[in-house]
Amino acid sequence: MATVINPNLAPKRLNVLVYSGAQTYSDWKDNILTDTTSGNGTTVDSVRHCLYTLRRLLASNYAVIPVTGEMVLNEPWTAACALLVIPGGADLPYCRTLNGLGNRRIRQFVQNGGAYLGFCAGGYYGSSRCEFEEGDKNLEVVGDRELAFFPGTCRGCAFSGFVYDSEKGARAAELKVSKDSLAVGSVPDTFKSYYNGGGVFVDAPKFADQGVEVLASFTEPLDVDAGEGAAAIVYCPVGEGAAILTGPHPEFSASNLDKTTGGPEYGSVIDALAADEKPRTDFMKACLTKLGLRVNQETSTVPSLSLLHLSALERGAAAGLVSSLQDIISAGENGEEYIKDENDTFLLDKPSSLRMGELADALPEKQTETDQVATETDRIVDYNNPIVTPMAVHEESVPSSKETPYFNHHAFYANVEAYRAESKEELREFGSHILYGEVVTSTNTLLEKNTRLLRKLPTGFTATATVQIAGRGRGSNVWVSPAGQLIFSTVIRHQVEHMSRAPVVFIQYLAALAIVRGIKTYDRGYDAMPIKLKWPNDVYALDPSAADKKTYTKISGILVNAHYSSKEYIAVVGIGINAINASPTTSLAAILSALPSSKKLTPISLEKLLARILTTFEELYTRFLRTGFDKDFEEMYYEHWLHMGQIVTLEAEGGVRARIKGITRDYGLLLAEELGWEDRPTGKVWQLQSDSNSFDFFRGLVKRKV
Repeated sequence: MATVINPNLAPKRLNVLVYSGAQTYSDWKDNILTDTTSGNGTTVDSVRHCLYTLRRLLASNYAVIPVTGEMVLNEPWTAACALLVIPGGADLPYCRTLNGLGNRRIRQFVQNGGAYLGFCAGGYYGSSRCEFEEGDKNLEVVGDRELAFFPGTCRGCAFSGFVYDSEKGARAAELKVSKDSLAVGSVPDTFKSYYNGGGVFVDAPKFADQGVEVLASFTEPLDVDAGEGAAAIVYCPVGEGAAILTGPHPEFSASNLDKTTGGPEYGSVIDALAADEKPRTDFMKACLTKLGLRVNQETSTVPSLSLLHLSALERGAAAGLVSSLQDIISAGENGEEYIKDENDTFLLDKPSSLRMGELADALPEKQTETDQVATETDRIVDYNNPIVTPMAVHEESVPSSKETPYFNHHAFYANVEAYRAESKEELREFGSHILYGEVVTSTNTLLEKNTRLLRKLPTGFTATATVQIAGRGRGSNVWVSPAGQLIFSTVIRHQVEHMSRAPVVFIQYLAALAIVRGIKTYDRGYDAMPIKLKWPNDVYALDPSAADKKTYTKISGILVNAHYSSKEYIAVVGIGINAINASPTTSLAAILSALPSSKKLTPISLEKLLARILTTFEELYTRFLRTGFDKDFEEMYYEHWLHMGQIVTLEAEGGVRARIKGITRDYGLLLAEELGWEDRPTGKVWQLQSDSNSFDFFRGLVKRKV
């Protein structure tokens, strides 16, 4: 057993959560795909605009992701969340879902240093009282609200003419900015913002003694009594945190509005908004900065997906793999070869025959370059819809540096061969085939969500990318994927005959071990890297930027999904590692530079690191098939993990205290020994499953996921 370790695990606030209104994530995706209004408040367009604008302004520093009502109520989201956003829609459904527990969690989150941003309906919802179209029997919504970030009333509609699910009441509302309250960057004096049904914050200047600041005011006459002032957007301090509430929609970009969805005058509304795109963006940046977020200096645009490159270590092996796919390949009208799968359609061809014009037609709108990092768009791109993705099959050689300037295939395969030569195991699978794209949705999605292709892929087949725009994590988590991260997913075909000795659940533990041991054996001197495992499969490292030098920060996440098919489990192991990127948290490069011997150590290269982790993973998996998770594996795991002897609270078991004792060797369950008076063992031991519990070491809790 390892020595007792009680580390300081610092949760980084890296998530920006956009409330989708749906009860479950699948409900939200269904609404996105069918373009309907959520039955729980938000409109699909409002959620889309929030995700689009916030990702443009916060990308590389935060993961901007949708969150459902169920997640807000039941998941431990608050520790890692920097900002909770409630978009436009209707606030009564918000009340039905969140009143009571949900609102208590939201308010405590903000009071403890979090931030809240409420657009339109989210602004009504964040006020002490909502007064919407009072006196109109068809539209009236009046009542007190629990969050009460703004201590007064939000009254609307500020401008008459609102119609649900319509652009009839939409307008380009002019806002006068309170520049003294937003003394950061280039803040406009005035700008025009999309407006459709929002309210005005009544008598907002009168609450100045409570810290309320008016950030922007309507300049045009209003159709409701606004009291003193005409506050359109307000800032409200709440404990250690703060909230910004809006009546209009400054998150809406004109580029994502369609003139054909409104009447004759709607086109002029969009034109007016387009003319003020820069001041609108500058205002949004200033608001996010005021809430304490790190905003991009340059506005990011949405990257387009790029050409995929299929290659292999051995000459001809890529062509051989394609030959094995013949029964799922279909021919197009002009003889093109396609793999039409559940999530994607892949257009197969040799690099020499891929013509730029055809690729532009195959990729989403505005994608014209495919042999370099993809061009960028300035509109919402719906990556949930199936698309055609060109795949170049490199039959005789690997891609050149001109074809993939951000990933050196020659260096990768050379390092695979070098590490294999050093191994005592006979390694031949992991890293033998690579599918690479400079910009992809998610390496995990490419493999796991295309099951026809997945069932044909060999063990060790790996997809990797320079940038992924929809990375996936456990539960509601999304792995932030700026350039400089190592991002990849690997296929493992685990035969049922191995299950009695080598249960498939241990693949997540092997993956975590492969990361830690791969890094520590990357090159001479890397064994000093202060890297540890957090149960069940996260990787943490001492943060060199922490003042106390004893704080551990997450540098890697793992997501394992397994399908059962014909006497085997097909697992896709997705891994993201902060390797050489400067944000959002510390990276291996930063940790390396803090070592006393750093000047003598070989710098990190993504190609070599991928080769080292894959060959280490294959070594561990090959041994695991022979021995199962035996005593040697158990000691290996404990050598690198953080938790031996840590005292936690078992929330799902009535709040009893327990001491972590290890994991079981049969199914990898967490062992927690119950403690009684003066923390003496009672003799009772709990076994906790990694797929039904969230081990929140930041608060010393083991939480049951619902």
